[in-house]
Amino acid sequence: DGGSAAGKLRIYSGAQPANPDAAATGTLLVEFTLGDPAFGAGADGVTGAVANGNAVAPVAATATGTAAWFRMVDSNNAAIIDGDVTDTAGTGSLKVSSTAIIAAIDVSIVSMSFTVPKA
Repeated sequence: DGGSAAGKLRIYSGAQPANPDAAATGTLLVEFTLGDPAFGAGADGVTGAVANGNAVAPVAATATGTAAWFRMVDSNNAAIIDGDVTDTAGTGSLKVSSTAIIAAIDVSIVSMSFTVPKA
């Protein structure tokens, strides 16, 4: 995480942009403050190096909608990575308790992981 503090994870509805350099699309449903650091040490996996996210406290949603994608930003609000969001039955990089987000109701991150593919 760049900057002097923890980064943030923002969950949106709608279509995921082509890359983190593109403007965010959809409705911002919930924003989490990540740990500092946000991920544990990477481990060699079958498809590449895998890093699992450190625990994040539940947060009340600010809007209602269906969670579809996320963006992580560093403490300077520079976009780092985008990814898909699924519920616990899915295979997304970010798993949440439910993709049906309701304003003022807590959202929990079940797991998050990041894979750097093998060359």
